[in-house]
This record gives sequence, structure tokens and C-alpha cells, in this order.
Amino acid sequence: MVRVKRSKTARKKRKKTLKATKGFKWGRKAKYRAAKEALMHALTYQYRDRRRKKREFRALWQTKINAACRVLGLTYSKFINLLKKNKIELDRKILANLAENKPEVFQEIVKKVTTKSSFQEDKENN
Repeated sequence: MVRVKRSKTARKKRKKTLKATKGFKWGRKAKYRAAKEALMHALTYQYRDRRRKKREFRALWQTKINAACRVLGLTYSKFINLLKKNKIELDRKILANLAENKPEVFQEIVKKVTTKSSFQEDKENN
């Protein structure tokens, strides 16, 4: 078998890894073996957390909406149900933003939804 000298490609590969680990703490930015391991974990966490971030934000929005609804005497699940029944298509991100920054607008939405639903219930009962 012929011998393969890897000097150029190996150096390029190592430099690429060390460049990617710039900013890491301690030896993980300078020592190739430690850097390779740290980078492998970092890329795994990065991939996983891009998906996790979406879950965490949705949960945060739901909490904000629920807190704002409770002040107005309504639960989160009933509020979302009323929105769907009245065909108001506002997503949770927008609703949470309104609840936090413009409570008067959020209150109007809740009022509109609850008055429509009580009107519909009266109609169904008669």
C-alpha cells in the first residue's frame, strides 16, 4: 500500500474546527481534541434548541394570554375556544403582545368575543 501524507488536508480540517470554536472557554478553543468534542456537542445542542425555542415561546405566549384573561374573568382555554367559534384568527404571539403592551385592545377583543358568544347562546336557547 502507498502511504498517504495528510499534512495539508489535516491542517485545513483542524484549522476549520478551531476557527468554529473561537469564543469557547478554556482549552476547548485551542486544543484540537477538546475543541472537536466541544464543537460536536455545540452543534447538537444548536440543532435541538432551534426546535425547543419554538415550544418555549408558545408556552410563554399561552401563559401571558392566560394571565390577561384571568384578570378579565375568563380562562385561557375558554378564551381560545371563543376565538375559534367566532372565527377570529389571531395567533398566540399577537395575542400575547396585545395582552402585555396594549391591555385595552386585548380587553376589547375579550369583550367582543364574550358578547358574541352570549348572544349566540341566547339564540340557540330560543
